[in-house]
Amino acid sequence: MDFKSLRKHINSKNASVKELINDFFVKIDSKDTQINSYISTTKDNAIAQAENIDKLLQNDEILPPLAGIPIAIKDNICTKGVLTTCASEMLKNFVAPYESTASSKLWSSGGICLGKTNLDEFAMGSSTETSVFGVTSNPWDFNRVPGGSSGGSAASVAAGLCAAAIGSDTGGSIRQPASFCGVVGLKPTYGRVSRWGLVAFASSLDQIGPITNTVSDAAEILYSISGKDPLDSTCLDKPVPNYLSDLNKSIKDLKIGIIKECFEHPGLNREVKESVLSGVERFKTLGAEIIEVECPRFNDGIATYYVIAPSEASANLARYDGVKYGYRSNEGSNLLDMTSKSRAEGFGDEVQRRILIGTYALSAGYSDAYYKKAQKVRTLIRKDFDNAFKKVDILLTPTCPTTAFLKGDFVNDPLSMYLSDLLTVPANLAGLPAISIPCGFDNKGLPIGLQLIGNVLEEDRILNAANIFEIDAQVIKTRPLF
Repeated sequence: MDFKSLRKHINSKNASVKELINDFFVKIDSKDTQINSYISTTKDNAIAQAENIDKLLQNDEILPPLAGIPIAIKDNICTKGVLTTCASEMLKNFVAPYESTASSKLWSSGGICLGKTNLDEFAMGSSTETSVFGVTSNPWDFNRVPGGSSGGSAASVAAGLCAAAIGSDTGGSIRQPASFCGVVGLKPTYGRVSRWGLVAFASSLDQIGPITNTVSDAAEILYSISGKDPLDSTCLDKPVPNYLSDLNKSIKDLKIGIIKECFEHPGLNREVKESVLSGVERFKTLGAEIIEVECPRFNDGIATYYVIAPSEASANLARYDGVKYGYRSNEGSNLLDMTSKSRAEGFGDEVQRRILIGTYALSAGYSDAYYKKAQKVRTLIRKDFDNAFKKVDILLTPTCPTTAFLKGDFVNDPLSMYLSDLLTVPANLAGLPAISIPCGFDNKGLPIGLQLIGNVLEEDRILNAANIFEIDAQVIKTRPLF
């Protein structure tokens, strides 16, 4: 259910906000056993929030902008007094002592927290299969993955178990699951949204963003969570436009760049390619000018990412030593032994793999060959984008090379799993905003996503283009039914 439909219910006063929120929990209780999108729910807090909004309605007071909107939060984002587990044994019982800036802004805007959603452990994965709380299923096909790492967030939105969800995107972890689940996923410009309270994976790449049913809903959430934060030195001190008011502008003569290298990659599924190219034709009929552009190092992004991200992860995850907080092994005769065993038992295979890769890439004698070289390629990728934006306004690619794959397909083949991020990681490396929107289905009825990439702080442009496309295409008229 999108925000417009929810507001219609709320403003009609035929049912209270409390009743509306209760209905969501009834659905979660009955349906999420099949999907496993939530790690924990916050019913008591949600009911209390709903009762406060009902009081405002009864007194005919002005409602905050997101009043009554039920929202789920990815479980690597801190919520005060609530479990924040990162889907890991390491933080399985960790209760956050403070609220993240992004979630705090949502509650101040009237949003209601339904609970915390499942993810790949410490946001490291592309399928939500590495969670200590079990695998999340794709609502379109329970035998398939919802994508990752924000798979629980995307699945909860697609299944109607919340109206919107917040995820984190380090290399595509919002956009890839949005594509697999047939919803809208937006990664903002790096620094547009505060990272305070987001458990760090790769600090120069991580960004918080919305997953929603519609582009206009994503615009509203982005407006609510954006802006300067004194608690995050990387957060930009720039004015935040009203993204919702910028929607529905004509895209006549908008220059859309089709990145040549994306459509020539041998790993791109034929049906995905055809569906996205049909989307390109739709943009043409809507008045946009289509221009082919080259980003020669675009496909080098995946190799670059899998040096930089694990390197930053190895440094960020060094804090989990079994001493201050988190999991502590009962074994170990001394501090070093206890720390070693705590990490071996507390971290899963994929997290350990990335820590080892990152530690190796940063080690003496190898940092020049790997980490520093990857940073140089990262700069070149950004230059390719800069050159492309001299010719066009926004860029267009498929979101993912394939549709949702079967559970277990890549459990023993991590390199193939990493390739699902092929088309999303370059935007993270360059710090650019990008959005995934549904553009069609494959022959199995699985959603296909189209990605729009904007220049720095030009979320308004990609949101407007995505909204015009969404309204015209009407790709997903109904969500999965159970």
